[in-house]
This record gives sequence, C-alpha cells and structure tokens, in this order.
Amino acid sequence: MVERRERKDKKDRKDGKRTPRRSAHGAAAAAARAGRVNRYAIPKGTVIDYKNLPVIQRYITDRGKIVSRRISGINAKQQRDMSEAIRRARFLGLLTVGVRKRLTKG
Repeated sequence: MVERRERKDKKDRKDGKRTPRRSAHGAAAAAARAGRVNRYAIPKGTVIDYKNLPVIQRYITDRGKIVSRRISGINAKQQRDMSEAIRRARFLGLLTVGVRKRLTKG
C-alpha cells in the first residue's frame, strides 16, 4: 500500500485544529471592545415613529439611504419599524427622499 500524505488546508493550524471563523460583526464587536460609542444605539424606551426625526435621521446616510441592519446593529423588528417610519416621514415631506446629483458643465 502507498501511504497518502494528508493535505493541509490553509485553515488548518499546526496542532491539527481548525482556526475559528470570525463573525460577520467582527468590526462592530471590536469597536465596542475598544470603548467607542455606538452612534446607532437606540436608548431604551425610545419610540420609533415617523414624528421622532432626531432618531430617524441617525439611520439615514448623507446620500439619503437607509442604514442596513448589519451596520446599525439593531434587531430585525426595530429595523422594520425604522424603515417604515423613514418611509412615512419621506412621504409626508418631513425627510428628504434623496440627494440631487450635481450637474457639471463641460
């Protein structure tokens, strides 16, 4: 019989154990550990409503897009409520819908 060599993957360590995978939220977790303030944190008791503009405006980028749940770190129910509140505020004219692109001459 011919002995087969075991193929080592890049993910394998020298001791034979696999390296743990990093979570998708590694940057957010690292920022939290570093003592940075989460700018997207919703204080307890805050109502997510289309009339609460200071809270809603934190979840909109400078281009007028809704910040994704992956970046903001809020849970799914809060993200649905936030998206609905942003849409209602836009419809009523309380928030801008988007940013106009600047026309360049030349």
